[in-house]
Amino acid sequence: MNRLVLRYALSLGAGILAGILCWLMGVPTPAPPWIALVGLLGIVIGETAGRLLLTRLRRRPATPSDTPAPDSDD
Repeated sequence: MNRLVLRYALSLGAGILAGILCWLMGVPTPAPPWIALVGLLGIVIGETAGRLLLTRLRRRPATPSDTPAPDSDD
């Protein structure tokens, strides 16, 4: 299993365990409301999309108009 997937799985498992413990003790969970979680998901998606866009723009091949003209010493 990939290390990144393992980290996500462990994080999810810890969250589920914390939720079960809060439920067993009868205390409200310290998690934010669902609308806040959706907002956080939007932030993560936006950050990832921005990173991908910048990576693609930096890798784009140079066009003839982007390359400087050679200096001619006539």
